[in-house]
Amino acid sequence: MIKVCAVLHRRPDLGVEEFQEYWRTTHAALVAKVPVVRGYVQSHPRPSGYERGPLPFDGLAEIWADDTAALRVMAASPELRAVRADEPNFLDTGRLAEVIVDEAVIKDGPVAPVKNIELVRFRPDVPPEEGHRYWRDVHGPIAAAIPTVLRYVQSHVRPAAYGRPEPPLCDGLAITWFESVDAMRESARSDEYARTRADEPNFLPPGDPDTIIATEHVVV
Repeated sequence: MIKVCAVLHRRPDLGVEEFQEYWRTTHAALVAKVPVVRGYVQSHPRPSGYERGPLPFDGLAEIWADDTAALRVMAASPELRAVRADEPNFLDTGRLAEVIVDEAVIKDGPVAPVKNIELVRFRPDVPPEEGHRYWRDVHGPIAAAIPTVLRYVQSHVRPAAYGRPEPPLCDGLAITWFESVDAMRESARSDEYARTRADEPNFLPPGDPDTIIATEHVVV
């Protein structure tokens, strides 16, 4: 199985509620018609996240297919052309970024109401291959030990993305699920969280990653 992650920014003239409504209804219906789509999930930032100003991005679309051959079928379909034609109706298409990833389930558990999505970017001096290995095999188990994390999935950008003139938007996405926002806040007070943060400089640059706290909507 292979996944496409699309990091979305809303059109500047659209409010958050209008953007999310259009994406969840009109646009979702078009994507659902695209052939070979095995799964399609939208992650909408919680409205309270905007109370302090704009977020790093306005949503994440995840589309699953069997393999790269299926992605080629998808790309050639008239249904996908209809999807692309609809994007300017609600997206800032100049900022639309897509990455093809492989998922690594670090902690297998239930999909819960609160979904935390982080864009992972490795330190410039860490080669991608080493960064992916460390993130998956060393850092992943450390973070998975945080008690209130119910599910933890890493989405690793595929190696082919690094051979292109433009580097990928990120090296991957760290996605964790919590029962509630309070449970997520509780995690930050745990010793396991402290150990997770202490390990981050081994492969990540200083500073906090681009992050949204979202609600998941399963379309397909």
